[in-house]
Amino acid sequence: MTDIEIIDLTPENIADYGVCGYKDVEKHLELRRKIDWFKEYYPKGLRIKAILSKTGGYQGMLEYIPGKYAHRPVDAVGYMFIHCIFVGFKTQFKGKGYASSLIESCIQEAKSFNMYGVAVVTRKGSFMANKDIFIKKGFKSIDTAKPDFELLVLKFDKAATDPKFKTFSLDKYDNGLTIIRSAQCPYSVKNVDAILKTAKKLKIKANLIEIEDSESAQQTPSAFGTFCIIHSNEVISYHPISNTRFENIMAKR
Repeated sequence: MTDIEIIDLTPENIADYGVCGYKDVEKHLELRRKIDWFKEYYPKGLRIKAILSKTGGYQGMLEYIPGKYAHRPVDAVGYMFIHCIFVGFKTQFKGKGYASSLIESCIQEAKSFNMYGVAVVTRKGSFMANKDIFIKKGFKSIDTAKPDFELLVLKFDKAATDPKFKTFSLDKYDNGLTIIRSAQCPYSVKNVDAILKTAKKLKIKANLIEIEDSESAQQTPSAFGTFCIIHSNEVISYHPISNTRFENIMAKR
């Protein structure tokens, strides 16, 4: 692992390294939004650890925050909560144990703060980590949410209350199309703008809700928390999608 270094991103250096594959502050609104969000929550305990390779550059990251401020609809107060993890923009950096090292650093920090444990939401497919890496670290699945989300926890204090998903009604989203997004996830900028244009072309009334705080993120009807598309009281996408995918979904409705 001599080629690899794990560094802590801070409000002072995040623009130098970028995040989530975005590196150019001037070019990418997605990155500027993410940096502003990071600076807001950094004093509250938000941390991003990045994996840097001397030969391959930026090759992964882990983002976590005290559960009180989790941007998922979970009750995880007292736990450290992992938002996302990704390793290996290049295939040669996958399967090397780097993800495990990132998770271990989060576990040790949570222990140093005498927290109850570490929690994370997982699912199969895009935009969230599969649960397998966490199961190998000793995490247990304790709750589920539609359609295929799982809440996992590694408890240090066995007597502590388990974290759990929060659930909210879709009844207030019965008027046309509603898109919910947050700066926490930078993949929800360009695609959403295109989706809004398509909705206008299809003469569908669209409402964009920008999540401004963790309390709002914890009240979203999708366990993804920071993104959701709802049409006539039904979630039609639980995670960011392309405009083409949106058009295909609407063509079938």
